[in-house]
Amino acid sequence: MPFPLSVEQKQTAFWVAVWAAFFFLLFMLGPVLTPFVAAAILAYALNPAADRLDRLRLRHLRLPRALSVLIVVTLFCAALLALVLIVVPVLQKEIPLLREQIPTFLARANDTLAPKLQDMGVKVRLDSAGIRKLVSQQMATSGDEIWGAVLNSARIGGTAVLGWLATVFLIPVVLFYLLLDWPAMLGRVAGAVPRRWIAPTLTMAREVDGLLAQYLRGQLLVMLVLAAYYSAALAIAGFDVALPVGIITGLLVFIPYLGFTIGLVLAMISAVLQFADFSGLIAVAVIYGFGQLLEGFVLTPRLVGERIGLNPLTVIFALMAFGQLFGFVGVLLALPASAILMVAFRHLRRHYLGSTFYNA
Repeated sequence: MPFPLSVEQKQTAFWVAVWAAFFFLLFMLGPVLTPFVAAAILAYALNPAADRLDRLRLRHLRLPRALSVLIVVTLFCAALLALVLIVVPVLQKEIPLLREQIPTFLARANDTLAPKLQDMGVKVRLDSAGIRKLVSQQMATSGDEIWGAVLNSARIGGTAVLGWLATVFLIPVVLFYLLLDWPAMLGRVAGAVPRRWIAPTLTMAREVDGLLAQYLRGQLLVMLVLAAYYSAALAIAGFDVALPVGIITGLLVFIPYLGFTIGLVLAMISAVLQFADFSGLIAVAVIYGFGQLLEGFVLTPRLVGERIGLNPLTVIFALMAFGQLFGFVGVLLALPASAILMVAFRHLRRHYLGSTFYNA
């Protein structure tokens, strides 16, 4: 015979079901939430600056919250714009030069690799004419497939570009309104917590806030160390664009894979343009290969992972798991979310060790 549920148990089951449905809806709307998640992360990081401006007095007058938020968002967007203005001139300068140097580079590659490929039974010329011939043959044999793939890629790529543009323009708007309403929003969240859980919830929130602040400081240290490393290493290797390329690579490291890829491509273009042989490309491979090892196995685990109490294996697993579940946004949120889960697990373990189920 089933036991009748009390009113409190029925209410608990109802609200648990409501929250489960809410989180399931958020999971299903994952791609749509990308600008809102990114803006929320930025709002959390920039809110202390807005709070300091709120407390600033100019001639005995306090700045309105809206003006403080506007200043912070403007300065942040200006910093991003400055970073773009560093990258774009380098690309504008190097890409036309690269186009002019491609035939010379292919000729050198053909002189070096073609004899070795012929010894292995592969007859191909690595020059402009040979590559055009190879491409023409492939297109002649599978022209319909290639055309279909190009059309699909254009449709998908066009949709992706439009989505990225919408995200880029939407994030500052969402960021402004989140920062404007941040204190009141936190108050509403705290007010929605059941009163019997308010004390432990606030304790966990303070722990999470401390861990995330350490995470942000650790990530900033990683960016600065890598910017210094890539700039110095490329300068020692004799690259003319060592400083801008090194700074770009280091500062964009907070974007997993994309920042490293942009810096690597710029360095490879510089190597092709500046060096007459393959020594530049070899130097780029060594510098960026060691930089990846330095970031993945030393800096991120030590400066970020240890600051939030995660060992290196947990950091690697978190990046892979959240990336698999939530894509690019999951990779961005992997370590902060792991810190939050770690705090929850710590309190759950403490509750378990003090329960009658464990001690009985």
